[in-house]
Amino acid sequence: DRLAAFGGAIALNRDCDLETAKLIAQNYAEVVVAPDFAPGVMDVFAAKKNLRVFRIRNMARLTDFVARQVVDFKSLIDGGVVVQTSFCAHARKPGDFMPAYCHRKMTDPATGAVSYKDYQIKRLPTAKEYEDLVFGWLVEAGVTSNSVLYVKDGATVGIGTGEQDRVGVAEIARDKAYTKHADWIAWETYGKPYNDLRLAFGEAEGAKKQAEIMERTRAEKGGLPGCAMVSDAFFPFRDGAEVGIREGITSIVQPGGAIRDWDVIDCCNAANVAMVFTGQRSFRH
Repeated sequence: DRLAAFGGAIALNRDCDLETAKLIAQNYAEVVVAPDFAPGVMDVFAAKKNLRVFRIRNMARLTDFVARQVVDFKSLIDGGVVVQTSFCAHARKPGDFMPAYCHRKMTDPATGAVSYKDYQIKRLPTAKEYEDLVFGWLVEAGVTSNSVLYVKDGATVGIGTGEQDRVGVAEIARDKAYTKHADWIAWETYGKPYNDLRLAFGEAEGAKKQAEIMERTRAEKGGLPGCAMVSDAFFPFRDGAEVGIREGITSIVQPGGAIRDWDVIDCCNAANVAMVFTGQRSFRH
């Protein structure tokens, strides 16, 4: 991460081979953790100043602990202690997700007559979309609420965290995706971080290159088309989901349970976006 590398740690759940070590060495990191290291890897890392390398063999067993709860202790300022079990995501495979559905109660304001209407998502996720939805929902468990993630091809594209409103956090995740995408284009094109282009090519030429990159970034919508959108809590209104839909996301996972779930379902159906519910909020503070 060329934009926020300080304090960065790279954790691998499989042995670090020589090719991976060379890629890591091309970037800044302060910590590397892996179950083990292939011959020659430590020689590569030894050339990096202040790099801390840890061998933790049980890193290879991380997936074994996904469904396990631990006792979590939090101390309070008055000396008290809160003891609780850690969050454990119930939805860990495609079959655990529920197609988005809502049974809406409607009252006629003129007559007071009550009627009901069912809302059902029209399109279910593809196998590929389910892979990203499962991955994103498990990543979400470690992200501070309120949060929204964008995920594609088994990687996070943008993470928004710690906000009060769902629209705002969806926009933060979107903006981060745009920033990272622009930096990726700069690196692939010029071998320089986006923020260093003016320093590398001079003020005028660097500014021109940055403008061209941002134009391409906007055209490619920050790499967000085709992403899965992950929300740790329900969307109270459709506007949160619309932030991602405008950028081309194709699937959504969220807990569901809002009074206006029907409106979000309608929004997704109109855009041919698949949406599933977990029935469980991924709450973390």
